[in-house]
This record gives sequence, C-alpha cells and structure tokens, in this order.
Amino acid sequence: MEKAAPELVSVIIPTRNRAAMVRDAVDSVLAQKGAAFELIVVDDASEDETLRLLDSYGDALRILRRERPGGVSAARNAGIMAARGEWIAFLDSDDLWLPGKLRAQLDFFRTQPDMRLCQTEEIWIHKGRRRNPKRCHAKPSGWCFDRLLERCLVSPSAVMVHRSLFEEVGLFDESLPACEDYDMWLRIGCRHPIGLVPKPFVVKRGGHGDQLSATVPALDRFRLRALAKLLETEPLSPGQRDQAARMLRRKAQIYASGCLKRGKIEEALWALRLAEKDHEQADRKPDSGPVPETRFRP
Repeated sequence: MEKAAPELVSVIIPTRNRAAMVRDAVDSVLAQKGAAFELIVVDDASEDETLRLLDSYGDALRILRRERPGGVSAARNAGIMAARGEWIAFLDSDDLWLPGKLRAQLDFFRTQPDMRLCQTEEIWIHKGRRRNPKRCHAKPSGWCFDRLLERCLVSPSAVMVHRSLFEEVGLFDESLPACEDYDMWLRIGCRHPIGLVPKPFVVKRGGHGDQLSATVPALDRFRLRALAKLLETEPLSPGQRDQAARMLRRKAQIYASGCLKRGKIEEALWALRLAEKDHEQADRKPDSGPVPETRFRP
C-alpha cells in the first residue's frame, strides 16, 4: 500500500460488464462535496463497453484494468493496494451515493476519533421498487460481533475504513467467490467496534441477474467456510470463540438439512464435519462471556 495522504478518501469501485450501471455510480462519487477524495475504478476484465465509458471521464478517475477476471475480492484488493488515502470507501458499481456521504462519515470520525470503521444507512431498491429492510437487517453500532455472525450487516457501499485496519486484519479473501464481505467484517468486528451514521446516504440497487446472489450457487457454503476460517485463524476471545462455534454448528445443520433434501449427501457430511471439528476446539476453552462494549480491545 502507498503512503497515506491525511484526510484523503480513496473511493474504490470494482466493476465488470456494468456499462449500463457504472456511470450512475461514478457520477454519484464525483458529485460529492466537502471532502477530498480520489476515485479508483477497477475494471475486472470487462467485455462490454465499460472500459470505453470509463475512459470518457479522463483524469477525473483512475482506472485499474485487470486482463483476466479475478472476482470482486481481487478487484477491491487491487484498489486498496493502489490507494493513496488515509481512508478507504467502497462503492459497488450497481449502487450509488447520495450527496454528502463522504462528508458525513469524515465528520463522524472527527467526533469519534477512536473509531476506524463506520457505515451509513441505506435505501433499498429491488427491481426498481423501494423495499424496507426487516428488523433483523438493522445496522449495528458499537461492539456487535454476535450480530455480525448471524448475517452480513455491513454493506461495502456504505462503509468507510481507516487503511490501518487492512494492515491489521489483511485484505479481502480472494479464495471466496462470495460472502467475502461477511468474512471481512467478522475479522474486523472481533477486534473493533463499528460506527454508524444513522442517515441513508446509499441507494442499494438489487434484483438484476448478474448479482453474486444470483450467479454463485450455494452461498451458505461460503459463509460456513468464513466461520471455520475465523475460528482457525483469528484472535478470538473465549466468549467470541464460543459464539462463532455455535453459529457455525447452527448454520451447518441448516445447510446440511437442505443438502440432504436435494440428495447431496457428501456436501451435507462436509458441512457437519466442518462444524463438529471447530465446535470441539471451542469447547476446550473456557467461556469468559462476550467482549465488553465499553472499551476497545488492544
């Protein structure tokens, strides 16, 4: 990673074959006021008109062109490695920002100098129609590792991260074709609290056919892999380890049940073995309870 420029936000848009949507994303970044930023668009070997469209912006953005598609994790990682800013923000190429997003998050960090990650609220649009998130999708604030285990509650398009966090926890896992964000926020959330700007500054657009949820089968498989890796590699407290092991076992049982109904016996056995292995490891450690929410972990 390059040496950081203080107060500069590096905005990273990964994209592939999104000529019909990426312009909205780019324009919404360039319209941001009151914050110094650089815009890096990582083109993951697009085969449509995406690259030509991006070229039309000239010096308003930097284009990183990947000759072979490597997936969203590899694209985000390339952007992080090229970033010059102290802060890093992501925007998926099918989403867009509302005015004031960057300024609001920088203001949040000025009032909360110990925080190193925050996100904003979102507006959800599905196939052109607005949808309200369910209560279980409410964005967390503070120490929230237990809630992050249940589901991915941090949106890449809404988040701003201090670059030091990637130096601490590592980059996105390129071996995961999906749920890479679930994996990342767990790795951060077991170490740090997460801030929230309680105002929607992101328009999250879903329902189109090229989303990962529509193109990658068996998404829950990758959530199981992320949980197993978390137990194997991260510095969890005894309480966190117990929470993660219990969640892995529960999700594995649900996944295995679905596999058995479809006749996928080997896949079901894989999930159950994965959960049993890590749960046994966790059970050998005493449970000291959840991580305190009133202080930062070292």
